[in-house]
Amino acid sequence: MSTYRAVIFDIGGVLMGSPMPAIAEYERELGLAAGSLNRLIGATGAEGAWGRLERGLLAQGEFYREFERDCASAGYPGVSARELLARMAKRSLPVPEMLEAVRRIRAAGLLTAALTNNWKREDGDSSAPSELRTLFDAFIESARVGLQKPDPRIYQLACRELGVAPREAVFLDDIGRNLKSARSLGMATIRVEEPGPALRELEQLLELELS
Repeated sequence: MSTYRAVIFDIGGVLMGSPMPAIAEYERELGLAAGSLNRLIGATGAEGAWGRLERGLLAQGEFYREFERDCASAGYPGVSARELLARMAKRSLPVPEMLEAVRRIRAAGLLTAALTNNWKREDGDSSAPSELRTLFDAFIESARVGLQKPDPRIYQLACRELGVAPREAVFLDDIGRNLKSARSLGMATIRVEEPGPALRELEQLLELELS
């Protein structure tokens, strides 16, 4: 019998479509090298415009100005932050097999949480889809708690809200650095590139049929 009591899911790239293709497409249109914007986000870190947006420290309108300033400083003066977020949003469609897996996990008596880096929209509401909330026992949003992955504290917060130890949880994400931080706390991790292989790996860990 599995010893895991909880499964924690990232949203973008796991439960919803990945924004990465939208970013890559925009880079190509601007004539930027592949991965330029992601490298910029990583280089500016928690105190860059993207990091502050995801921790709820910048309103979306403020973010547009600040991120475009970050881009211009890096040699990318043509980037429109508003256009980039709009393109990312269009890619954020539900992944049905992942949502079905969440339902089956809960039906089996296990706990579920969503753990996402997100931001507050211009209307002040969260960028996370409201219809997802009912699927989870805990819903952790970076913009609301002031922490963002891969800060270990946000994983610890998710575990506290679920009432489990990190070693009792499985975490699914599509970004390696987020998984590395979770593993350092003792969580089992699964990198999601395609839903099918990730769910088969999760089935083995949980000893539970999910599809």
